[in-house]
Formats: sequence, structure tokens, C-alpha cells
Amino acid sequence: MSYKFVKLASTPLMSSSLRLTSRAYATTHDADLVVIGSGPGGYVAAIKAAQLGLKTISVEKDPTLGGTCLNVGCIPSKALLHNSHLYHMAKHDFKNRGIETGPVNFNFQKMMEYKVNAVKQLTGGIAMLFNKNKVKLVKGVGSIAAPNKVEVKGEKGVETINTKNILIATGSEVTPFPGVTFDEKQIITSTGALSLESVPKKMLVIGAGVIGLELGSVYSRLGATVTCIEFLGSIGGVGIDQEVAKTLQKILVKEGMQFKLNTKVISVKKEGANVKVEVEASKGGSKETLEADVVLISIGRRPYTKDLGHEKVGIALDDRGRVPVNNKFQTTVPGIYAIGDVIHGPMLAHKAEDEGIVCVEGIKGLPVHFNYDAIPSVIYTSPEVGWVGKSEEDLKKEGIAYKVGKFPFLANSRAKTNGEPEGFVKVLADKKTDVILGTHIIGPGGGELINEAVLAQEYGAAAEDVARVCHAHPTCAEALREANLAAYCGKPINF
Repeated sequence: MSYKFVKLASTPLMSSSLRLTSRAYATTHDADLVVIGSGPGGYVAAIKAAQLGLKTISVEKDPTLGGTCLNVGCIPSKALLHNSHLYHMAKHDFKNRGIETGPVNFNFQKMMEYKVNAVKQLTGGIAMLFNKNKVKLVKGVGSIAAPNKVEVKGEKGVETINTKNILIATGSEVTPFPGVTFDEKQIITSTGALSLESVPKKMLVIGAGVIGLELGSVYSRLGATVTCIEFLGSIGGVGIDQEVAKTLQKILVKEGMQFKLNTKVISVKKEGANVKVEVEASKGGSKETLEADVVLISIGRRPYTKDLGHEKVGIALDDRGRVPVNNKFQTTVPGIYAIGDVIHGPMLAHKAEDEGIVCVEGIKGLPVHFNYDAIPSVIYTSPEVGWVGKSEEDLKKEGIAYKVGKFPFLANSRAKTNGEPEGFVKVLADKKTDVILGTHIIGPGGGELINEAVLAQEYGAAAEDVARVCHAHPTCAEALREANLAAYCGKPINF
């Protein structure tokens, strides 16, 4: 950014001299790397690149940094999940624990304010990290004009960035439902579900995957009658072990949620103050009409490539709208890379973050390694579900001989003492080598406990390795150790 000095005419109030006038707006920049998108993958990649000595520019079209995850996804949903869980405990469980309270109520507007403040603090934190690491931010819609050029259209016009490398980190968007228009009031996406003005009396959730279950459980805890409609025969989405899925469904039903599985949605229409949803069995059958105040459609997400300009440089998307890359995250055009939701693999923030780090390390000539078998998935319901690696269904399909080790939280001293005995840990290990192939947890702190299993799987540990590691007592993590012990020798100690 430069300043322009001009000579001003002398006036009674101004002597003839050089005066500093308005700051000239730079329209051209030079960089070693331009990262398009500042979501979890993009902002982490930009910071890492700057730390490695690359002159880095981040391009972001939205008013705040952090992408979907931070602004209208992972972070705000976790604020609502946590606080609605505390309310649910206060209303239904405190008396059992000897905690006497008066009438328990909630202030929905305050809950939303809490969520907004959490988001503001974290988005501001990214801006501070950009300044600290000398990452330059250019606001506007970034489009690839040439293999070494990005044009950014913003409020102040078009800025051109000449760069040695380009990293596409544009993330994903909500998958639309054919024939349905979202008004984010009655027919809503996950974005609308995070900004409702009040708790609906009846909510229908189309799609019982991770997002549908999490947001559905929030409003169920707050008093809404919630029914999840799922085309498939189980809940939890792709990758979840079916034994875990069935257990989670039983627990959520006990907490008040309802499910209609193997059900196809035919139409969604607003009629006055209500929304009518016509459904039928997935394999065909009699039709049924359901009504609700609000319908949340959460049938997945798709890569976001609008205005990207990939076609100008010859990058062709695959049949699912993704940017094809090799094992170094390089596209078909030299110098252009892509990571996160816009490429293959699960659409997870932590997956995008790690890809961003590994990708820019590769640009600097460092080794590139990414193990897609060691990416954890979490559903932040209560109890939490966490898993990594193969499910039993995967192993059966692939014809891999395996053994199973299970341990219930009912037999774990910490979980039982805390009044959280539901769920279990399930470890799948190779029948011959004992190498851990997958770990599945449903229970207290499942999203935290799964990280130990990820570490074990990343380093190729056997079930015996985890079983022989000393774990603090009393902790819920002991259930993970016992499950590995069961997989290793068939006999846990405490069950």
C-alpha cells in the first residue's frame, strides 16, 4: 500500500507544501501463494505458508474470516449444543444429583447472543493471527484468471494478484433440495437453524446425518417435537458403524426425538403458518403428509466453485463437482492446488486444516504425507459419537478378517459416577496382526476420546499396544484401554 503526495495551492489556511492526501488503493499485488477462501483449510494453509517464508495473500468474499465452519457451522452449532445440554440437565437431571433449583427456564435470545459472541471472538482471532504472521487479506470474490494470476472483485473494484502458486480452498455449500426454496424462516438450511427467532413447536428434519442429528437434538432439548426423516435405514450418515448408529437412535428416542427411516420426501410446501411435507416409503408405498412449523433440510453439502474461474485454465471438475488433485494436492494445472471440501474425501474442518498444512509444506519441497484412514468423525449429540478407520460393515465388504473388542461405559467407574453410563467403546483389529483397523465410541466425551484412537491408528498401533499403556484412573479413557484389551486377548478386566 502506497501514499500519494501532491503539491497543494496556497490558501490563507494552507501554506504551500507537500500534504498527505487520501491513501491510494493498491490494485496490483505480488505473492508467492494466493489462498482463495479463509475457512479452516484456507486460513490454516495461509498461516503455515507465511510461517514457511512464503509471501502469502488470503482472498475472502465474506465479511468475516473462518468460512462456513466458524460462522454458520461447527462453532455456532457447538455453542447451542452445549448450552441446550446444560439446560436439559438442569431441567431433568439436577434433582437426581442432589442439586435443588427453582423453576428452570431458558432465554432463547440470550442463547443466540452467546453463540454470536463466541463466533465474533474466534473470527477476530483469525484476523489477529493473519496480522501476527504477516498474511495479507484481500476482500472480494477471487477468480483464477490465469495459472499465475488471481482477480479479486470487491467493493472497491478489481484487484489483480500475480502469484507463483494458487491454492483453492473455497469449501462447500448446502446441497439444494429439488423444487424447494429456502426462506430460512420456515424452510431452513443449517444456517437458518442457527438463527431462528424462537423455538418451533414442531420441527421436521430431512436428513438424519451429522448436521440433522445435532441441530435436531438442540431444538428437541429446548422443547420442540422433532422428527427426523431419513431415506436410508439408519442414522448418522456415511462411515458410522451400524451397531453404534442403532444405539444412538435408541438413546435419542428416549430423549424425545422421533425417526422415520427408509422414507422418501416427495414435496415440501408452505401453507400459511405451517409447512407440509409429503413422504412415502423409500421403496414405494402409501403416501403420508406431515406438518410442522419449521422444516430443516440437511441432506448434505456440495463443493463450492462459483466464480472460481477454474474452466479458464483448463481444470475440469469431476462428476460430483469436485476439483481433481493428486496425492500432493496438485490440480491438472502446474502451480494450482486444492484442499478441503472442494476435493475428494470427507467434508470435515480438521481434514481441510491438515490438508492445508501438508499442501503448503509440499509447495516448499517438504515431504507430503496424508493418511485418510486416520481422520476422525464426531457427532456432538449427547452422548457423543466418535469414530476413526473402518466400520464392521467396511471390513465385511472388503473381506478382511477381524476381531472385535468392546467395553461398555456402564462398567467404567468414571462414567458411572458421573451418571453417564450409556454407550460403549468398540475396537476392530486385524485377526492375524492385531493392528487396529477402526475404533468406534458412543458415550461421554466420545469426541475427545477418539483422538487417542486416531493417534494409535496413525502410528500403526496394535490393540495390545494401547492395552499395555497406563491410563489414569478414574477416567472414561480407561474404557478405550479395556476395549483394546478385549480385542487383543478377548478378556477385559472390569467387565
